[in-house]
Amino acid sequence: MSSPFTFSGHESFPCRQLWLKKGYDFISQGGKFSDDDAIVRLGVGKNMVTSIQFWMRSFGLLTDSSELTPIANFVLGEDGKDPFLEDIGTLWLLHYLLVSTGRATIYQLAFNEFRKQRVEFTREQLTNYLNRKCGDVGYALSPRTLRSDVDVFIRTYLSPLGKSHTVEDDLFSLLIDFDLIQGIARSKMDGGTVYRIESKDRETLPTQVVLFALLEQNPGQSISFSRLMADPNNVGSAFALNRDGLQRHAEAIGGALANATFTDDAGIKELQFVERPDPFTVLEHYYQNAQVLAFS
Repeated sequence: MSSPFTFSGHESFPCRQLWLKKGYDFISQGGKFSDDDAIVRLGVGKNMVTSIQFWMRSFGLLTDSSELTPIANFVLGEDGKDPFLEDIGTLWLLHYLLVSTGRATIYQLAFNEFRKQRVEFTREQLTNYLNRKCGDVGYALSPRTLRSDVDVFIRTYLSPLGKSHTVEDDLFSLLIDFDLIQGIARSKMDGGTVYRIESKDRETLPTQVVLFALLEQNPGQSISFSRLMADPNNVGSAFALNRDGLQRHAEAIGGALANATFTDDAGIKELQFVERPDPFTVLEHYYQNAQVLAFS
């Protein structure tokens, strides 16, 4: 029986700024990551070719059969909205896809479960948690592999400090500008860094990206605030939003969409749609209207 978890595959590299565009162009031009000339055409080393393929799949841009997904074409294609990933909304969208796609298990577990059990943690504590989760499903994985995943997870969101830090880390790590993970102290137990994933308002997170994710995760016309806040892969969990931040987005959606309302009756909060908008149309408006939440 196959495991529900996926670890490793990144070759110890966090995703760099230009890799997803490189990978998209390579696949769209008929390339395969297994091709003998993939190293030359992508202009990277052999291990990086493997890593690009891993990140393309982990971000939901490439299927298991190596076909580009609709969101990949929408963002990175010939007429893509942000092919060089320069917009903060695109990066938040990619973070959501990384968590919700589930192809890199550590991201899904860390944001949906682990951070709710332990806001502050060390690398060892996160590694031990992952080891327990693997044991629960009978999945044997080496401690070295788990430690490597934890290292890449931290480096995805937090620029390294100290002797290992280079200019390249700052320029090319894809998701380090969100303040999603903070290094806050030194552990008294092992001397390692204590990290924090805290629920916040997330002021740089566009409401359209929240609405896209919300529509993907929640069928039906009425969606409870509690589901949005706490369900796995939903917007509260995936974006590490606090209640005030989520309510701000829900109220903005209800105020901007003619066919949506946000209600708060006797403490029961719901987002209600008379007609659900198309998720890709929501993103189209985001890129057309310079981040203003406005829908016709």
